[in-house]
Amino acid sequence: MKKIPRILLAAVSSNSGKTAAACGMMSAYLQQGLDIRSCKCGPDYIDPMFHGEVLGVDSENLDLFFADAEELTKNFIRHTEGADLVIAEGVMGYYDGMGLDTVRGSSYEIASVLKFPVILVVNARGAAMTLAAVLKGMAEYVPESRICGVILNQISGMLYPRLKQMLEQALQRMNHSEIKIVGYLPKAEPFVLESRHLGLVTPQELRGLKLQMQQAGEIAEETLDLEGIRKIAEKAEELDWEWQQEDLKWQQRDVSFLKSSFSAAQAESGEKRKKRIAVARDEAFCFYYKENLEILETMGCELIYFSPLRDKQLPDGIEGMIFGGGYPELYAQQLSENRSMLMSVRAALEKQIPCLAECGGFMYLHEKIRDREGKEWSMVGRIRGISYPTGKLVRFGYVNVIPMSETCKKEWLPEGTCLRGHEFHYWDSTENGEDCMAVKPDGKRSWSCIHAEPGLFAGYPHLYYPSNRAWIENFLKCR
Repeated sequence: MKKIPRILLAAVSSNSGKTAAACGMMSAYLQQGLDIRSCKCGPDYIDPMFHGEVLGVDSENLDLFFADAEELTKNFIRHTEGADLVIAEGVMGYYDGMGLDTVRGSSYEIASVLKFPVILVVNARGAAMTLAAVLKGMAEYVPESRICGVILNQISGMLYPRLKQMLEQALQRMNHSEIKIVGYLPKAEPFVLESRHLGLVTPQELRGLKLQMQQAGEIAEETLDLEGIRKIAEKAEELDWEWQQEDLKWQQRDVSFLKSSFSAAQAESGEKRKKRIAVARDEAFCFYYKENLEILETMGCELIYFSPLRDKQLPDGIEGMIFGGGYPELYAQQLSENRSMLMSVRAALEKQIPCLAECGGFMYLHEKIRDREGKEWSMVGRIRGISYPTGKLVRFGYVNVIPMSETCKKEWLPEGTCLRGHEFHYWDSTENGEDCMAVKPDGKRSWSCIHAEPGLFAGYPHLYYPSNRAWIENFLKCR
């Protein structure tokens, strides 16, 4: 059994201040010298970037659509090994799941599987006794809510003592004395994080973020009951470790088999070099799941990071390319004017160097990207079409990506299999592709997607590579 001190910060809804609270708390504990690890519930890319900016280590996505309970637990234990404290940030409202009428995939379900004590971040601005009603509803909605503490957000230090006393008395009357008020966060500049249509602005775009997070930590050290929060974290139940160890052995055997299958020719010739995969990574292409990169490395790849914004050409000697999601629309002019890189990528595609491209990376492969002002900028030109702004959320949520064309079934996804993914974008394409079908988990909605050709798999869905090892193996066998 494995004992991991941990808490999950949840809320009644989005925009309650979870990310600011999480980052402030992480910074405060970090300044105390603790080894802190972070996690984010759901498929979000941007919030984990803020965690990483504070801690200097990658955050872990906790997602029960991408991974089952056993795999989720295994990855969590591996990620948090040796930590003094783990701080996880929830997604949306605490009980909000994949659909309007389900808790599946919610922060609550993740807290139940990973046995997290939960601390609610409650926006208390302009409220008093109503907060007691909110806490009662949150605590009693399910038989075991796991809610152990409350942080009051957006209030002053002058009001906090009276509000704390009132709420604790109300909780005691409602037979919820186990829920403690563990501090507050004031309305202060260090806790203000700029947003845009996909959520927060990425950390790379914010000047002075490290200093801002340090200041947030200094404030949090004064306003949060850090000792009380740690006591809650230390009450977390043990996680089963023994079966995880055995499961890990089987995973390693599986990975070894996959690795040997795509590198057999190298082995026969005595070569032991790694397969060089170029990965686009800069301000325009910054959305990557840690597990996607890790599985590539585990399967014998050397990841060579490059910048389509600033580098003049692709890295030398590559045998594959990956263009992840991000914000190419914000950097369309710079990307378009880097003509030598566009030519380098175009030439690599013509030579059939295998390529994966999703969302922003998919947009980059188009003939043109139209920006918010309506100006069109030339891109790689491999996808015959234009990516354009719609002014609204086009497609949103989890999807199963199912093969439709014979080419896709032969080259990428065998019949009867699928890839798990997620879509969230305000730009659309005149050529989304028809080689796959994106199907919502409940099966009620679907749409065509993906250009799947020999050596190319490109479309809007963000993909979770470990959800289909045969697919990633096919990518690595393409050349």
